[in-house]
Amino acid sequence: MNDVSRILSDQRHFNIPIFIPHLGCPYDCIYCDQKIIANQTAAPSTDQVINTIEQHLSTIPAGAWTEVAFFGGSFTAISPSQQEYYLRTVQPYIKQGRIKGIRISTRPDCINADNLDLLASYGVSMVELGVQSMRDEVLKASGRGYDSRAVQEAGNQIKRKNLQLGIQLMVGLPGDNPPKAIASAREAASLQPQAVRIYPTLVLTGTKLAVMYGENRYTPLGLEEAVSTTKEMYLIFCRHEIPVIRMGLYPGEELRKPGIVQAGPFHSSFGELVEQEVFREQAHRAIQSFWAGNGDCSDLCLYVNPRDLSKLIGHRRSNIIRLSQVLGLDRIEVKGCHDQVRDSVGVGKRDESVCYMLSRRQYIEDFS
Repeated sequence: MNDVSRILSDQRHFNIPIFIPHLGCPYDCIYCDQKIIANQTAAPSTDQVINTIEQHLSTIPAGAWTEVAFFGGSFTAISPSQQEYYLRTVQPYIKQGRIKGIRISTRPDCINADNLDLLASYGVSMVELGVQSMRDEVLKASGRGYDSRAVQEAGNQIKRKNLQLGIQLMVGLPGDNPPKAIASAREAASLQPQAVRIYPTLVLTGTKLAVMYGENRYTPLGLEEAVSTTKEMYLIFCRHEIPVIRMGLYPGEELRKPGIVQAGPFHSSFGELVEQEVFREQAHRAIQSFWAGNGDCSDLCLYVNPRDLSKLIGHRRSNIIRLSQVLGLDRIEVKGCHDQVRDSVGVGKRDESVCYMLSRRQYIEDFS
């Protein structure tokens, strides 16, 4: 496994999302409005679940690893009969081999041995915990209703049942700051989850956070700081070979309506911005290492896999412009090279082959 950030994409993994907004949630967290995030208010019927699965399967390539994901509410907080109602609907697809497993999302304080046994009996493969933070003061300020010990206990229970563990974290919650968010990532990594999602905190209309923002009791992170903080968290998980499968909220139709997002670091390509920052810093290190072995040279070319070109170049060539300014170069050429390993950066003199190559793993271990 050369580049941990590519694990899931290389496996051609697809989730079919089934949203159950607020169903089972015992708390009304200050930042949350599932109607906006999921673009629906009512729990889906069996027919709606089947239609959603069929629609997605018709567009997913044959041979892909496909799972149904029940997101939005606290799945294990709903009644066992309701859980079975949804889980049974997926069983024919699992028996046919069209669906490989089921994912559910829930709260850390809604995990116990009984509901984990129920999930396992219906082929649930991963339980994603809406952890949000590992800092007790942040959890309290955000109205989550549990502490970090509950997160650790839930994670351990899930792993003891041989289920995969997913963790969802947020950046910029009330009481949070970049050092706390980065510390949360380290603590979450110690639980050895199989997948992580990182979301920036947004001020959504109709939430308690919007009231706090209107009363000047909450200040959201700016986009640049949110991207930078998420990048540090991303690299922590990469260092532990834990896939980060999403950064930033999906920019659905409801979320993009005027006035819905009052403030906060919302960007339709938030995850791309994070990866662009990683590539820029990795390229900076690669150039410095190349110079250390070959002497200063202003006639440079950077090489990446063609699928990584946009991440290295940056929006409107922002990465190349910034690298040129910081390193005092008039020009940096960039080329796509099909032989280049994904997430690696090669450096050489223009019109010559790659002389130095910095992989993502080497960058993480030596520099970050």
